[in-house]
Amino acid sequence: MNMPAISLAAVRGRRERTLEIAAEIEQRSFSGIYCPSMGDPVALCQAIAQVTNEIHFGTSVQPIYFRNPVDMASTAAFIHEISGGRFWLGIGVTHGPVHERLGITPGKPLADIREYIAAMEAASSQHGDLPPIVLATLRQRMAELSAEISSGAVWANASCNDFQNSVAHLGEAAGRDDFFVGNMIPTVIDDDRAAGAARNRKTLAGYVSLPNYRNYWKQAGWVDEMEAAETAIAAGDTEALNRAMTDDWLSNATLYGSASQVRDGVEAWFDAGCKTPILVPSSTSGGQLKALEELFDTFA
Repeated sequence: MNMPAISLAAVRGRRERTLEIAAEIEQRSFSGIYCPSMGDPVALCQAIAQVTNEIHFGTSVQPIYFRNPVDMASTAAFIHEISGGRFWLGIGVTHGPVHERLGITPGKPLADIREYIAAMEAASSQHGDLPPIVLATLRQRMAELSAEISSGAVWANASCNDFQNSVAHLGEAAGRDDFFVGNMIPTVIDDDRAAGAARNRKTLAGYVSLPNYRNYWKQAGWVDEMEAAETAIAAGDTEALNRAMTDDWLSNATLYGSASQVRDGVEAWFDAGCKTPILVPSSTSGGQLKALEELFDTFA
């Protein structure tokens, strides 16, 4: 069985337990651990380096506007060295609502990413070798940039039906063994498939509110759904927004259902060209710990 990776976040009061889970993820032979931007993913990765021995891990992703690139180079080089090269640094520009909440004024994403990596590389002469850098990717231009200046691309909530077209934007880089191609996939395991779908709709509602994501999904073939979502958002109609997120669309962007259905879904992502499906677990009957238990049972 091809094993996926797992998305893992640490929340206040449960950080020691999170590290125990990281060690268990390694023991259960999952392919990686990738830490989302909630909390401090870089700090979590530094700790994961100390409690694991072989598994690859990384950020998915660290927003570039949160940390100075020279400071980031120092920390990244440190984790790269102590982990024996198992660390992947995923970076991205994050989303408009986050910028607004934190009072950040971003520049142009492609130029800012290019300048950030250049500054990190310049600082590496002082701090040491950098880990492989992976870019948060959604549409063609960022995918092409990732192939040009980085060691990988990671999507979030991509559509499986169109993923091969997304990977095609990477060109020859996608075929390299050392080039990371991943996607973060909201995942709910529940024999009640409708309940799992409802949980994933809640997860994706915020993403559907973002124009860049709607434009991506339109490009992937989901024009009717995204236009219906835009009408619902303009009207402030939550029920209409839920109807716009059809089962067909949802099952392409997320995984949900029984254990066997989720396993089959992971295989479909591998077949679509995703080298590292990153399952983002949630549960219809509990929090992250419950969701992880269900995931462990599914891939036991």
